[in-house]
Amino acid sequence: MNSIVAVDKNWAIGKNNKLLVSIPADMKFFRNETAGKVVVMGRKTMESFPQGQPLPNRVNIVLTRDNTYTKKGAVIVHSLDELFEELKKYDDDQVYCIGGDSVYKQLLPYCSTCHVTKIDNAFEADTYFPNLDEMDEWQITGESDEQTYFDLAYQFLRYERK
Repeated sequence: MNSIVAVDKNWAIGKNNKLLVSIPADMKFFRNETAGKVVVMGRKTMESFPQGQPLPNRVNIVLTRDNTYTKKGAVIVHSLDELFEELKKYDDDQVYCIGGDSVYKQLLPYCSTCHVTKIDNAFEADTYFPNLDEMDEWQITGESDEQTYFDLAYQFLRYERK
């Protein structure tokens, strides 16, 4: 399984159920990386999408404890066991965890690759991704040159489990 996330220098990912910043190149990378694949997310992440609708051209799986939650065009699961049963239908490298923070934390132990857009800025935030730089089992195996979007510097990093 893969994980894909944009973080600031403190590994923050969002505030008030919104991304910290929208960088067009990061959005394009996300679209290109996940198109035609399986994306796993929590309910709040699904609800943060435009009109709360599933992402097009992907299998959308929502992990939620809310047994009454339904979403047309998405597969709803209520436990990790149920999720892993559903994921048996797909190749592991075709599955991307896309958030939010509780889903990232639950699924990170099952991920072998994390695609991280690291933004060189500290934002006010209320949700975070685990700091892979502080975890011995993760190493950077790919990195882009530093890029800028207005006054924000950022870099695309690929972390792989050792």
